[in-house]
Order: sequence, then structure tokens, then C-alpha cells
Amino acid sequence: MAETLQSLADLKGSPSAAPEAPRHVQKLDKQGRAYATGKRKDAVARVWIKPGKGTITVNGRALEVYFARPVLRMILQQPFGIASRAGQYDVVVTVAGGGLSGQAGAVRHGLSKALTYFEPELRGVLKKAGFLTRDSRTVERKKYGRKKARRSFQFSKR
Repeated sequence: MAETLQSLADLKGSPSAAPEAPRHVQKLDKQGRAYATGKRKDAVARVWIKPGKGTITVNGRALEVYFARPVLRMILQQPFGIASRAGQYDVVVTVAGGGLSGQAGAVRHGLSKALTYFEPELRGVLKKAGFLTRDSRTVERKKYGRKKARRSFQFSKR
């Protein structure tokens, strides 16, 4: 049974005064890879990372071929830049749904999560940069009686 506390002084001296913070441990599969899922808009990215030369493969193609725009490639490299791990991991990505911008955001989210699974000490740096937070903004649904989600039909008095 739990002992009853009579005053605040008893509470201060009790052994369960401060709960311990959750401890993050390394999560790897049998091949030594870290796996994570990233999401953004309608895009879902499955990301596997393992130590290597720094090659990034997206849906069986090279990063430069799949994400041709430099801005999208820069978005993918951000977690490595923040964690100063550029060129240290091989990344294999399977991404589906949405457009290229949403897919790049999903890959960045999954890559950040996979990095924290491989190296739990990077969690603080990536969380502070906002890469571990799933951006929940999605397209608003179309309502009946309207042309789009909010756009109404043009009003005419006559």
C-alpha cells in the first residue's frame, strides 16, 4: 500500500518525488538498419538508413533524378546538416502519394525519425529544429453547395 503524506515536507522527502524522463534506445532491424515512416500532406515515406558512403535512393532512382529541383534536395539534406552527419549514411526511401513537395517533406520527416532511432542522442538537436514534428496541415475537403472548399459560386442579382 502507498503511505499517506501528512504535509508538504513529507512529499519533499518521498522517494517518488520526481518522475524520470523517458530513455530513448537504439532501434535497429536484423540488417543493422533504422526504419521510420514520415508523413506530409498526402505523402507517406518509408525510410531505411544504415552506415555507408552517403548514397540516397528514392523509389529505386538516385536522389538527383527523382527530386530534380535543388530546393527539394536541400529539404532532404537538412537533417544531415543539422546533425552534422552528411555523407555518413546510406538512405533507401520508398515514397508514395501527394506531389513532389509533400513527398520531400515526408522523406525529411522519416529521415529525421530514422536518425533518432539510429543515434538517440541526436533527438534533442532534431526536435529543436522541428524536424520530428509531423506537419498536420492537409487539404481542406470540398463542401456541398460550394465550388471548392470555401469558394462560393458567383452571385448575380439579375
